[in-house]
Amino acid sequence: MRTTQKQWLEALSVSYYVFTFLFMGLFFSLLVLFLLFTSFWSISVLYLVWLFLDWDTPNQGGRCFECNRSCTIWKHLKDYFPIKLVKTAELPPDRNYVVGCHPHGIMCMGTFCNFVTEANNFSKQFPGIQTSPVTLAFLLHLPVYRDYLMYLGLCSVNRRSLDFILSKPQPGQAVAIVVGGAHESLFAIPGMHCLVLRNRKGFVRLALRHGASLVPVYSFGENDIFNFKAFPTNSWQYLCQITIKKIMKFSPCIFWGRGLFSADSWGLLPFAKPITTVVGRPIPVPQRLNPTEEEVDHYHMLYMEALEQLFEEHKESCGVPASTHLIFK
Repeated sequence: MRTTQKQWLEALSVSYYVFTFLFMGLFFSLLVLFLLFTSFWSISVLYLVWLFLDWDTPNQGGRCFECNRSCTIWKHLKDYFPIKLVKTAELPPDRNYVVGCHPHGIMCMGTFCNFVTEANNFSKQFPGIQTSPVTLAFLLHLPVYRDYLMYLGLCSVNRRSLDFILSKPQPGQAVAIVVGGAHESLFAIPGMHCLVLRNRKGFVRLALRHGASLVPVYSFGENDIFNFKAFPTNSWQYLCQITIKKIMKFSPCIFWGRGLFSADSWGLLPFAKPITTVVGRPIPVPQRLNPTEEEVDHYHMLYMEALEQLFEEHKESCGVPASTHLIFK
């Protein structure tokens, strides 16, 4: 049984993650702008100069501090749900990998705990593998928030950044990509397993260009930690979500969880439901500097089949009914 102190530490850790995820970028962007019109304008000016000089760092491997990834707060975050990491095969450190993480959910909780932090000791389970999680480029342009993300090891999810990581001389590089992206968050309905994947082939082209093995990863329970209001795909609300997503690169969602002081109250904290992240077997991919569409389609199909097999093999042990199957969009 967890002590009351432990429960509070877990709840505070989750609160910290949620509020940094939702509000940190906006808060510091407004703060830097506000300070320009006060007697502290020099602070904003100095930071903006630094931002200009450091603008390209997210495309050149970022700036990770391992101590931030191993911070105790992430252990409490992991224990709150709890979040588990299941290894199904070795990832030899003599090659590179493109890791596809599914589903996005609302806040990528499973991907964050297992690939951004060392809460589940990823580096010990997969020795010699250096993970580089990637996120939207515009997040790495927001004042202060960009530095926070880079200190955790995140880089930009664009071609230049990904090519830089996978072109490093030392093998064992693994870029972790949430393939479904922001669009997939619109399908984060509890009990459903719907992935935006059929037309997402850029990660396969990346793997082919570098001869990096593809690794399917699925986080069971990711969609169950929040209640979610889904709109029909032919509704004006859904059209608004898609339009904003195209312009702003993120999908506005209506979701809610529990409160900080009571599991029975409404709030923005996720429900304490287990998340199990299963890392599948690597799919060998040959190097093709200019892959053809046929090659891309072939390995994309192999990846989808491997992901579906991974889901079917582990779903019942993770509390998913045998009648439930993956839906690809």
